[in-house]
Amino acid sequence: MDLLILIKAIILGLVEGLTEFAPVSSTGHMIIVDDMWLKSETFLTAHGANTFKVVIQLGSILAVVVTFKDRFIDLLGLGKFTKQPAQEQSRLKLTQVIVGLIPAGVLGVLFNDYIDDHLFSTGTVLVGLVIGAILMILADAFGSKNPRTQTVDQVSYKQAFMVGLFQCFSLWPGFSRSGSTISGGVLMGMSHRAAADFTFIMAVPIMAGASFLSLLKNWEYMTVEALPVFIAGFISAFIFALISIRFFLKLINKIKLLPFAIYRIVLALIIYLLFLS
Repeated sequence: MDLLILIKAIILGLVEGLTEFAPVSSTGHMIIVDDMWLKSETFLTAHGANTFKVVIQLGSILAVVVTFKDRFIDLLGLGKFTKQPAQEQSRLKLTQVIVGLIPAGVLGVLFNDYIDDHLFSTGTVLVGLVIGAILMILADAFGSKNPRTQTVDQVSYKQAFMVGLFQCFSLWPGFSRSGSTISGGVLMGMSHRAAADFTFIMAVPIMAGASFLSLLKNWEYMTVEALPVFIAGFISAFIFALISIRFFLKLINKIKLLPFAIYRIVLALIIYLLFLS
């Protein structure tokens, strides 16, 4: 296996890890690297490239599981949530997470084929990047300055469902799952940190389910030749997602969404100049 190809796989994992859970659209970034590298590699057919993307996405998902491991143990009823503040009498429930998953889950099942066939293009990603950025700016402008929901344990069923409705926007490539759900949470009276925590927790089941189904459909492309590339990309995505998530969660209440919105608009301009002008 060519060392340069392994280095490319690591870089692609880096891109996935840094952008999957930040509100900047990993799809937009992966379109750029896809056109630059993935489609040019002889060992990655069109299906092989898609399989590689699924594998590195699983690395990012694992990073969320590691970051919120105590929380997931508690949600599944497998142990006591050790970091639960003593003054809080309630905890986030698995049923609240499920309520948040329902809207996008239903729409995803109904329109998955249409989305795959018609919306995965550079032009549609540009639309998602820009409109998603506008939503984030509106969330910062009109969200409560003193949100009543400061932690994820205070999220109500109504808020969970409304965030789930906002997650439907993320079915449009380029909109960003975290961008839409954090914006929705902030507009529904949640702090940026509470909305981010709920977003990451909610992302695991829906992303893991979709990834495993896609991996099963494309298992034949997990060839011995490509396996080192998949492993390198997976490990890279896991490490950089772990760093990105922890850094993001520490800063989100301070910097909010505006810097990411500006970045998205700049990214949309770059994509337009590179691929559409």
